[in-house]
Order: sequence, then structure tokens, then C-alpha cells
Amino acid sequence: MPTDRGGAQVTESAATSVENSDRRAHTSVPLHPLIADRWSPRNLDATAEFSLDQLRPLFEAARWAPSWGNSQPARYLVGLRGSETFERIASTLTRGNKAWAPASAALVVGIAVVLDEEGHPLPYSEYGLGMATQNLVLQAVAEGMIAHQMAGFDAEAIADAFNLPDSVEPRVTIAIGRLAAPGTGPEDLRERDAQPRKRRGLDELVSGEAWGTPVY
Repeated sequence: MPTDRGGAQVTESAATSVENSDRRAHTSVPLHPLIADRWSPRNLDATAEFSLDQLRPLFEAARWAPSWGNSQPARYLVGLRGSETFERIASTLTRGNKAWAPASAALVVGIAVVLDEEGHPLPYSEYGLGMATQNLVLQAVAEGMIAHQMAGFDAEAIADAFNLPDSVEPRVTIAIGRLAAPGTGPEDLRERDAQPRKRRGLDELVSGEAWGTPVY
């Protein structure tokens, strides 16, 4: 079985993803390829198709995310391209996301359970959905897929379209697909995907003795 740069074992599908990636993050120390190779392109292969069985590992990964008190607040809607569910989700996207996301093989809506069975607010539900969705996204990388998360959608329209109860709230939409072949797809999307990947340095993120006092 292949190993990553830190010596950890990775799956064959993850290794394939690593070999095909030219967008690996430039990090201060080596990271697992599932993290270093995760990115959010927009130029997707409009011919790629997935079955629900192929997507199952993503949702299984989400199922095993940690959550406050094991409350498990994450729920998902999923639609494959060509289905009514896909079209209903796509119709709620903002104009910018409608320009590229319909080329994905599947659209997923991440939903947080915000009220418990007695109608009381469920603590940390959005955090729990975020943890579950990160698991989902990293499993997508392991499967050789692209998972691009979007805030640009109409949550109220989703709630209406799928008759959601008041105890849940849509928080994120995720386009799942495969990267378009090099040199194919709309030029504007190729240009956006070619932009350098940037992150703040650890000197801004991690403080020690006092706020703003860098550890690294």
C-alpha cells in the first residue's frame, strides 16, 4: 500500500488522487495528501457520472464525524445530475454558482438539526455539520472526486422545495464531480482555477503567551 510523505498509509484511490494533482497546497510541514490535495475548482467534467453507491462512502464518512454529546446533527439531501432533486437544488444557487455547478455529477445540501426532539436548541449543531461535511469532503478526495462547498444558495428556497421541518436549517451546498480534462471547459473557469492557492500564515493563526503573539 502506498505511503504519504509522513509515512502514513493511504488508500489506492487516494494515491491516484495524489498522482493526478497539480494543485497540492504549499505547506510549512508535510500534510496527509487528503488534506494537501483538497481544493475547490469550478471547471468540472460535465460528462462525469456517479451512482448513489459511489457516493455512499462520503456519507458514511460524514456519519462518523464527532459531534457535541454525540448529537449527530448533520443531515444531507443528494441529487444526481439529471434528476428532479438535482434540478431543485440547482435552482436555488446564486447566479455565480449556477454558471458552473450544474456540470457537477451530484449536488448535496448539508442541513443542521438545530432543535432537539423536545424543541430545545441543539448546541453546536452548525459546528457538528461542519465536522461531518469536512469528513465528507476528505473522503471525496480519497475517492478521486472533487467536492466544492458553496454558501451561495437560497436556504429558504431549499426549505420550501423539500418541505423541511422547522427543526432543521440548510447551511451548505456541495457540488461533487470530477475535474475537467486539462485545456477543456470555459476559459473563465480555467483561469479562476489556475489562481494561486493562498492561506494566512501560522504566525497569524496560532498565538501563545498573548493574543497576537505568534507561536510559529
